[in-house]
Amino acid sequence: MSISFDDIQSNQDSLASRKRLINGSAVDVNQLMPLKYRWAWEHYLNGCANHWMPTEVPMTRDIEIWRSSRLSQAERLVIMRNLGFFATAESLVGNNLVLAIFKHITNAECRQYLLRQAFEEAVHTHTFLYIVESLGLDEREVFTMYHSIPAIARKDEFEMKLTEALLDPDFSTESFEGAQKLLANLIGYYIIMEGIFFYSGFVMMLSFHRRNLMTGIGEQFQYILRDESIHLNFGIDLINGIKAENPELWTPEFEQYIIGLIKEAVELEIAYAEDCLPQGILGLNAAAFRDYVGHIADRRLERIGLPVLYRTPHPFPWMSETMDLSKEKNFFETRVTEYQSAATLQWE
Repeated sequence: MSISFDDIQSNQDSLASRKRLINGSAVDVNQLMPLKYRWAWEHYLNGCANHWMPTEVPMTRDIEIWRSSRLSQAERLVIMRNLGFFATAESLVGNNLVLAIFKHITNAECRQYLLRQAFEEAVHTHTFLYIVESLGLDEREVFTMYHSIPAIARKDEFEMKLTEALLDPDFSTESFEGAQKLLANLIGYYIIMEGIFFYSGFVMMLSFHRRNLMTGIGEQFQYILRDESIHLNFGIDLINGIKAENPELWTPEFEQYIIGLIKEAVELEIAYAEDCLPQGILGLNAAAFRDYVGHIADRRLERIGLPVLYRTPHPFPWMSETMDLSKEKNFFETRVTEYQSAATLQWE
């Protein structure tokens, strides 16, 4: 009995159609082929093409500046607060991926991306340790700010609440309530943590790089921003994909709950900016960040089909090119061949 190409193609199509983002067949192996969610595979490939390690970024000039009198106390506070927040926030994201999200996403290509993202979160945590060691900072002070600085503690507590339910051994997405909790967790980490909470820090830290100060740290934050942009876009696609496959989850009550979470997050982020910038530094002040956080929140709301809330202007136009990946043509200009795989390079 011969098997035609059409029969094989039909079988492949059938296998792909049975794939689900959540509540699919029990996962025992990562059955990648045939691909159904090509967007997830593209995000995975983009992540691999952006590979970098913090120890490849020289810190000599940053060390000289840190030891000199070139930075004001207000500028040093901004740097310390952001190192303290990011050092623990990245580990929270990694823990949430590995301990809470991974086992409940039943699609292999999405799992492939989650494995890549988990590695990148480890690289980011490594980055902050590398910076702290390079500058000779007090490791305990930086890595325990989530306990000692209320503005950081409140943001971390906000996220950890969204992880708690998923860590219950009896948690399942097969129930309506469970599936909604997973969706809320994804919105809390991708839209809020990586899409809102991180972006004030990016502006603050990259403002030094823009002024040709702390350029080693600035370069590493640029790489982190590039990674986080892909994380955010993957998360948005995953959230919208789950919505499309499970429209019953997206009730008016759930929408209002998510809007409430985002409103709370915006206030937490504004309070964090005020804590980092009690007196402001050149070009940055807490009032501008109120507009900025609202602007960023509106962009995230739009991407998941929710109405905008703030309609505030973008106060940092110089960040637009940095955040737009399509315009970051010089992003890896110093190490193009090192940070792109052979498959993505154009050979002449």
